[in-house]
Amino acid sequence: MNKSFTSKLSRYAVPILFTIIIAIGLWIAKPPLSYVTSEIGKRMVRNTFLVLSLIIPIIAGMGINFGIPLGAMSGQIGLIFAQDWGITGPAGILVAVLIGTPIAIMLGKFSGHVLNRARGREMITSMMLAFFMLGVYMLFLLYLYGSLVPMHNQSMILSKGYGIKNSITLTTGHAIDNILLYNINFPVTAKQSVNIDIPVVTILIIALLCVFIVWFKKTKLGHDMKAVGMDQVISGNAGIYSDKVRVQSIVISTVLACYGQIIYLQNIGTLATYAGQDQAALYAAASILVGGASVMRASIPNAVLGTMLFHLMFIILPQAGRILTGDAMMGEYFRTFISYGVVTVALIMHAYNRLKQAEEARQENRREALGGGEPTSGESAAS
Repeated sequence: MNKSFTSKLSRYAVPILFTIIIAIGLWIAKPPLSYVTSEIGKRMVRNTFLVLSLIIPIIAGMGINFGIPLGAMSGQIGLIFAQDWGITGPAGILVAVLIGTPIAIMLGKFSGHVLNRARGREMITSMMLAFFMLGVYMLFLLYLYGSLVPMHNQSMILSKGYGIKNSITLTTGHAIDNILLYNINFPVTAKQSVNIDIPVVTILIIALLCVFIVWFKKTKLGHDMKAVGMDQVISGNAGIYSDKVRVQSIVISTVLACYGQIIYLQNIGTLATYAGQDQAALYAAASILVGGASVMRASIPNAVLGTMLFHLMFIILPQAGRILTGDAMMGEYFRTFISYGVVTVALIMHAYNRLKQAEEARQENRREALGGGEPTSGESAAS
């Protein structure tokens, strides 16, 4: 019983720690409830889809897919084409999806094949791939777009006559959110009320992704991914082609990241052309780890809880830092430190657990080689 409690406490240590930090921050900052609920609602709608895109590669044993910026770049290219062609509103989002999807599939296949050649180092390799593709992405938008690829919207072009500007105000901003938007206002106290905008269609899209993940886990491909994630040797002996399954998991994740980035950007309303995808992987990875996931196991509740806790920290800590030190940047520095720290600690724990499991497997093999019992003195001397 004590061992089981210790195991659960260790597994949920990160979300418990974050809850304590946020509670202390709330006690210090005492922000208005209306502000906190409004901000966390916006951030949940904006970021949850991207975080959910990390689950399927984890099921397949690929760890956290730090290559989701490839999908984010695909979505951004789709939005840029839609903006350049003058297609606005939901139609512009549809065009962005139609353009971004094949690009994301192509990049996902490329990434999956590379990661198959880097078994055991998938996470750092996917991160390096994201940096590599960022260079190709910048080459396309800075030099090829407007010179080889014709441009129609002159307001997007740089002064030199080709290349996309650093920041673009999207004509597709809030295109999904505004399809069906409900405003709820309810009193909390005699002097305070909470005003929340609920983008129903965006929330339904996120809910559909959750249903898809639950359904996908029950399909043959989902079971194959789970088997490959548990043991590639045994799954291979069972007739599962692990390389193909691993590539498919990365392709699905990359395509979902493409859609997630489109949802994220239409909610913000502006596109940072060359930096918009930079934090996609880090913040999504930190969010799912904060929710209690690991690089070997993740679920929808981990993603949703982690997104809420991680972004509550965004809202609360700068205010708490301003009150404690007189400088809001102190809270921002602490938040950045925690963000990178969570990912670092998770990767260290993953490496430690893998070494521990390998050592336990070696000891088990040695016991089996010795007949399942303790070695005799003669055997010890011989060894």
